[in-house]
Amino acid sequence: MKIAVKNFDNKPVREIDLPEAVFDYPFNQHLIHEAVQAYLAGLRSGTHKVKNRGEVSGTNKKPFKQKGTGRARAGEARSPLWRKGGTVHGPVPHRYDKRITVQEKKSALKSALSRKLQDEGLVVVDNFTLEGPKTKALAAQLAGLGVVGKALLVDDRDNQNLALAARNNPRLKAVDALGVNVYDVVDRGHLVLSEQALGRLVEVLSR
Repeated sequence: MKIAVKNFDNKPVREIDLPEAVFDYPFNQHLIHEAVQAYLAGLRSGTHKVKNRGEVSGTNKKPFKQKGTGRARAGEARSPLWRKGGTVHGPVPHRYDKRITVQEKKSALKSALSRKLQDEGLVVVDNFTLEGPKTKALAAQLAGLGVVGKALLVDDRDNQNLALAARNNPRLKAVDALGVNVYDVVDRGHLVLSEQALGRLVEVLSR
C-alpha cells in the first residue's frame, strides 16, 4: 500500500509504503464510538456543586413558634422551601471518566485512519516548514493541496510557526504525532501529516 508524498506546490515528491496493519485495519464503528465517548467524557471537569441544607449559612433555630401564627410550620431557615435555603438532590462533584484500554484506543485509531485513507482524506507532505506564523499563508498552502474545511495538521510539537498559524483558524488544529486521537480524526474532513510525523505515528501504533 503506497501513498504519494507531496510538497506545498501539490507536486508528488516520492512514494512511501503504508503498513497494512495500520492503514488497512477493519472498520469498527462501535469501537470508534466508544473511543470518542471516552475522549469527550474526559473533557468534562465534573466540578459542578450546589449546597444542600446542611451547607448553606444560617441557624438551626426555629424561626417562629409552631402554632398560632397562621403560617405554615417551619423548622429552620435553611429549608429548601425557603429563599436562600439549601438545594435538594443538586449536582455534586464526580468524575465522568469512561475507561477503555490502551489497545482499544490504538485499534480505534487504526480503524479511523484506515477509513480516512479510503475516503481520500489523508494527505502526506514532505515537511511543514513555514516562512512565518501566518494564518492566511497556511490556509492558502493547504488550499493548494486540496484541503478545505476542517483539517488536522500533524507535525512535531516544536514547529511553532505551524502552531501559531493554525490556532487563529477555528477549522485547523495542529498537534504532535503523539497527540493524535480518534475524535480529531473523525471530526475533521482532512488529515495532513508530515512524513516525519507519519513515521512516528506508525511506530507507536505498530507496537
